[in-house]
Amino acid sequence: MDNGTSVNILQQRSSGILLPVFSLPGVSGIGDIGKPARHFIDFLKKSGQRCWQILPLGPTSRIFGDSPYMSFSAFAGSPLLISLDLLVEQNLLSGEDLTPPPFSEYRVEYQKVAAYKKAILALAWKRFQRTASEKDILQEFVSAQPWVIDYGLFLALKERYSDQPWYQWPIPLRQRHAKALQLATSELSNQIDYYIFEQYLFFTQWQQFRTYANSSGIKLIGDLPIYVALDSVDVWANQPIFQLDPKRCELSYVAGVPPDYFSANGQRWGNPLYRWSTDNLKVKDQLWAWWEHRLRLNFTLVDTLRIDHFRGFESYWAVPAEEETAVNGQWQKGPGYLFFQEMNRRLNGMSIIAEDLGHITPEVEALRRILGYPGMIILLFAFDGTVENSYLPYNTEKNSVVYTGTHDNDTAVGWYLSPEVDPASKRQAKRFANRQDDHAGSFHQDLIYLALSSNANLAILPMQDILGFGNDCRMNRPGTTDNNWQWRCAERFINDDVAAWLDDLSRLFGRLTQVAPERNEPVA
Repeated sequence: MDNGTSVNILQQRSSGILLPVFSLPGVSGIGDIGKPARHFIDFLKKSGQRCWQILPLGPTSRIFGDSPYMSFSAFAGSPLLISLDLLVEQNLLSGEDLTPPPFSEYRVEYQKVAAYKKAILALAWKRFQRTASEKDILQEFVSAQPWVIDYGLFLALKERYSDQPWYQWPIPLRQRHAKALQLATSELSNQIDYYIFEQYLFFTQWQQFRTYANSSGIKLIGDLPIYVALDSVDVWANQPIFQLDPKRCELSYVAGVPPDYFSANGQRWGNPLYRWSTDNLKVKDQLWAWWEHRLRLNFTLVDTLRIDHFRGFESYWAVPAEEETAVNGQWQKGPGYLFFQEMNRRLNGMSIIAEDLGHITPEVEALRRILGYPGMIILLFAFDGTVENSYLPYNTEKNSVVYTGTHDNDTAVGWYLSPEVDPASKRQAKRFANRQDDHAGSFHQDLIYLALSSNANLAILPMQDILGFGNDCRMNRPGTTDNNWQWRCAERFINDDVAAWLDDLSRLFGRLTQVAPERNEPVA
């Protein structure tokens, strides 16, 4: 990992686009890391952009509302993002094999996509097994990614037990008795190898894509959720590092956030909490080693990481498990500065964006500043009528990342059209852009103008805002589980006219500083 060049994207005046990989166009009903991702890199280059921010890449499930922030694994890549076209080039598929049913070009139909891709990947697996070197290839991958062994066994066991969560499996498997694990591994060896094969494909294709992106002068910004799902291989295989009763597999407290801008009742996420305050040195070593491996793997995928819910490393909101909302939680101390100091030492530096939204205290701000991590500026939060608002363009500091909005916000146009937004806030936003009109249709351009002209070194623009789309294209509504994470960008919208407009505006505000193309070597 070339931390020097990765950090430059946060230190130079530049801009980029926020778009999940799954939102890319493509014939398979979902974006993938083959041609759609490469075409978007080409669009970014034409647009004068220097980075692409994505959402988490892990496997998603309808159990978790298809959220990329809740996954069966914090290490694995989603098989839905695997490029089938690249498998044709590998001779693992033929062109005749690819006969996709009609998919929506505007929404990801997850169940339909999963059924189609599962059938096609199973066919690729059969052909892969006939290759002379298939065992050597998979063994080499397992040696490089040892976490994949538990991952494959976990999914094979979920298949055996009809998708039941691991804490409802038979006790010997739930508590990971050695003999039970050995027997299951032997009985389910073919299924395990298939899930390892999926990950081999994902990681091989991703490294090819990252090389293409970096050689085009585009940096990749990933997204790292602080918490993992209870029903995940991460918790099942590492139970001591979580606040979990080992015998009953029950949680006393779960993760969440107190009431804030997004929800009057707070957000009860339900994730297990880490044992940050443990006095058991063996557990502490295991916890910190798990985080090291997680961070190390992510930096083989991207150049910079946005750490979601950064404030949880200073103090985290612990909600009693029996509570239905997050109102009655309490703050507990996180690992703080020493954690990041140690991770920086182990990884020889990290390029980090701190997601510092929500309930931010002076202690959280002090932690971010002493680490030197840029925080996030959300323009949609700026217009409350006060001159002190830290999100206002003239109040932003250079060491920050300005966004028109995030995946959790309404779109810019949707915000302006919303009857729930104070008309005074809308007027103030227009005045900052030196607009005398009240047209909603151009508001996205007003907000982009403010973002690119701000002091912040890096400006990130959601694709929906670049295109001026309304709230029917919103990515997520916090506190809800239905109809989120589905929006896709049709191919015709990613065009040269949009690229030229964005390039011109980025050039006007001095955000076209050239970043030399290079290939970043992944962490060993």
